[in-house]
Amino acid sequence: MASQTTLAPSAGKLLQRPTWTRGAMSWLTTVDHKRLGILYILSSFAFMGLAAIEAFIIRLQLLTPDMRVVNPDQFNQLFTMHGVTMVFLAIMPLGIGLANYFVPLQIGARDLAFPRLNAFGYWIYSFGGLMIYTSIFLGGAPDVGWVAYAPLTSLSHNPGLGVDFYMFGLFISGIGTTATAMNLIVTIVNMRAPGMTMMRLPVFTWMMMITSFMIIFAFPPLTIAFLEVILDRTFGTLFYVQEAGALPILWQHLFWIFGHPEVYIIILPAFGVISEIIPTFSRKPLFGYPVMILSGIMIAFMGFAVWTHHMFTTGLGPVVNTAFSITSFIIGIPTGVKIFNWVGTLWGGSIRFTVPILYALAFLVTFTLGGITGIMVAMPTFDAQAHDTYFVVAHFHYVMGGGALMAFFGAVYYWFPKMTGRLIDERLGKVAWFFTVLGFHVLFFPQHIAGLMGMPRRIQTYPAGIGLETVNMVSTIGSWIMGVGLILILINVIQGFRAPKNAGNDPWDGRTLEWSIPSPPPYYNFAVQPVVNSLDAHWASKYPETMHVTPPDPAEGRKYDAGGVHIPGQSWYPMVAALAITIGCYGLMYDNLVLAVISGLSFIACIFGWAFEGVGGHHLHFDTEEAA
Repeated sequence: MASQTTLAPSAGKLLQRPTWTRGAMSWLTTVDHKRLGILYILSSFAFMGLAAIEAFIIRLQLLTPDMRVVNPDQFNQLFTMHGVTMVFLAIMPLGIGLANYFVPLQIGARDLAFPRLNAFGYWIYSFGGLMIYTSIFLGGAPDVGWVAYAPLTSLSHNPGLGVDFYMFGLFISGIGTTATAMNLIVTIVNMRAPGMTMMRLPVFTWMMMITSFMIIFAFPPLTIAFLEVILDRTFGTLFYVQEAGALPILWQHLFWIFGHPEVYIIILPAFGVISEIIPTFSRKPLFGYPVMILSGIMIAFMGFAVWTHHMFTTGLGPVVNTAFSITSFIIGIPTGVKIFNWVGTLWGGSIRFTVPILYALAFLVTFTLGGITGIMVAMPTFDAQAHDTYFVVAHFHYVMGGGALMAFFGAVYYWFPKMTGRLIDERLGKVAWFFTVLGFHVLFFPQHIAGLMGMPRRIQTYPAGIGLETVNMVSTIGSWIMGVGLILILINVIQGFRAPKNAGNDPWDGRTLEWSIPSPPPYYNFAVQPVVNSLDAHWASKYPETMHVTPPDPAEGRKYDAGGVHIPGQSWYPMVAALAITIGCYGLMYDNLVLAVISGLSFIACIFGWAFEGVGGHHLHFDTEEAA
């Protein structure tokens, strides 16, 4: 049995620490990394559903020439919200949610280093996303595209509040993303299980650490760009006001210094997922593990040296274009290395064709095709013709949608048994996979052709008789097929929640530490601190002869928990602090300085309360028999 020692509360707290263990209030105040990971995953899928509806309407509008499903203003809002939602509110937070849940489990930790900061990161992200969507009911959504180029964002060009919702919403969401990135880095560096050296880390954890460093360096330029537009629109500064002599191209530089690393911020976690799925279902170690890690680091480094290939048509000159074209070619080398390593892992493996590896295989094909078209648009001469056409739309979706989404769908099927203790119906999962993958390619492959035929992106309609009817009709039909697949995935997951808890601890015969504990994991994660003496620590403990290692003595793990397992206490402050910032932004948008000041003071009070709240929580003590 386990006993617990409750820590004495700190004096002078503004908000009493909650003690709920069940119900909605326990979720609102939780600091448990697993619950927050689930909240991230559910929120990202909710936003993804909204983005899917927006995409469906966009494709319906382009089904035939001169359609009248929406008017031009509504169309501009639709494609803006679709892009913003998928990039900032759906795909990237989905990777962060998976990291929240599984990185501590993979490294043998009991939580992230800063549990309350983790909760704050989630709430500020979700409030920022909800803030952007309230624009639909408060005067109109942003209509400047997800890249929001100046001077379209200036008051003279766009006097409504849509741009303000875009800037403030993403500004505060970025705060949460940066906080979570720092939290992950500190956790991975300082809280690894004994014996887990950096070169024994699971690849998913490695990719999340690399991604976190990219976030820390990539988000500040974007934050500065957002702040400058906010100052222009709220306080009358002149950072992007063309009439005052400003250069709107500054926005493009600041945005794409963030924007292209953002591609890898999204795709590197997907690389990590694929690197977990393929070895598990091939029953082989990952081919070229050190090279996989090095290639991830090279991708992150080179990702900051390619932003200007988005600006080949802005007149920067042949020297600049050539330099950034070369770096854009070079970044394809470490990416290609990863492809070959995954194929090398599959080669000769005893492959089990489950739903997760089917999505992994779909990822390999789709991402490779997206990489090939990426090499094409890295050539300034080709880009001059294809820029701002549907060819770029197709390329982008093959990398982000076909790449990251296929991997993350595979991750859901792969880790669902661990999160719930339940298995998802494989037959329905394979049917959903078929419709999703088929629909994706029918939807986006014709857009390459449309782009080569000169169809511009972001247009509401097109005339008849210029050869675009067939490709657009096929593309729209593909969206319907993919929609069927997404609905089947949703049904499949809902049915999974209703299935009996029969998955066991290790249904896939996994390789990493999360498969060594019960499903779903207990709130303390590990009853005994794991001790690691090999890469693929759990596999080595099951099959030591295959890894040439000696399994560690369980008693060695118990000595690290001599003082008991600390379970952090719940807290109101992360959510309330995030809410105060959000309300303050509303006050600034509506020129209500009183509301903004009150919200700011409330946030400061929350920070003081947070600082003096104390550690809280309790220590859990296991007896020897239970721990063993």
